[in-house]
Amino acid sequence: MIYIMYNPLAGNSTCEETCRSVGDIFSFDEKRYIDLLSIDDLEEFIRMMKPEDQIIICGGDGTLNYLINSINTAELEQDIFYYPGGSGNDFYHDVDEEGTNGVYRINMYLKCIPTVKVKGMEKLFINGIGFGIDGYCCEEGDKKRVVHPGKRVNYSIIALKGLAYDFKRVNAKVTVDGVTKEFKDVWMAPTMNGRFYGGGMMCAPNQDRMNEDGLVSVLVVHTKFRLLLLMAFASVFKGKHVKYTKLVTEMFGSDVKVEFDRPTALQIDGETVTDVTEYEVHKDKKIIC
Repeated sequence: MIYIMYNPLAGNSTCEETCRSVGDIFSFDEKRYIDLLSIDDLEEFIRMMKPEDQIIICGGDGTLNYLINSINTAELEQDIFYYPGGSGNDFYHDVDEEGTNGVYRINMYLKCIPTVKVKGMEKLFINGIGFGIDGYCCEEGDKKRVVHPGKRVNYSIIALKGLAYDFKRVNAKVTVDGVTKEFKDVWMAPTMNGRFYGGGMMCAPNQDRMNEDGLVSVLVVHTKFRLLLLMAFASVFKGKHVKYTKLVTEMFGSDVKVEFDRPTALQIDGETVTDVTEYEVHKDKKIIC
C-alpha cells in the first residue's frame, strides 16, 4: 500500500489538487489519498502500517514541521517520500540540488533535527528559525492572508518595506557554544538547519543539514545604515550576502541562545510566534544520519 498524505492548506490551499498526480509515479496497485490534518493521532495511524508500505508527504515546509512534531520520524520503518506542494518549499530547494522537482526520499533527513525553545514551548524544526525582520515578514504575511485568503504572499516585497522604513532594529546578545557576543543595530539573527528560508532565500549558504558534528548556522545581520542593507538585499537569493562581512557575522555551533533587547516576531519553519525576546536552539553532536 502507498499512502499519499497531503496538507489541504498548503500551497495556498492547492495541495490536494497538486498531489493527485503523484501516485502515478509509483507502481503500487493500492493507493490511498489521505488528508493529513484529518488524522487525530498520526503516530498511531503510521504504527498500524506495514513496514513495506510507503508514505508520500505532499505539502510545504509547514507540513514537514507538522510531521516531525507529530511522530518520531527517526524510528520510521517505512520509506517516506516528499513531494513539494507548498508555497515556499525551502526544504526541497535545499535537498534537491539537481532541481528534479519530483518525489524525493527523505528518511535520512528526519534523523538529525534540531530543537528550539521559545516562550515556554519546545519544538523541532526542519529549516530554520527567523528572528527579527524575517519574523516580522511572517507576521505581516499572516496579516495579509487574513485580508486576502488564498492569495500568494510576496515576502520579498514585505522585506523591502521593512528594510526601507517599517522595521526597527534591536540590540542582541548571541551565545554560541558558550561564547557570547553582543551586537548593536541588529536586523535579524536567524539560526539555520538548512540553507534556505522565506521561499528561496539562501540565508545560510555554508550550512549542511547533514553534517556529523550537529552544527547549525547563526547569522547576525547588523548595521545602522538602511541603504547599505537595501543594496545588499538581492544578494541573499544566491547566498552572496555573507561576503559583506561588515554587515553579516556568521557563526557555527550546536547550542545557541539569541536575546533581543525588545520583543519582535519569530518564525519557526514559517510559523509565526509574536512578542519574543529570546530563543534557544540545540542540535545533537556526532549524530549518525
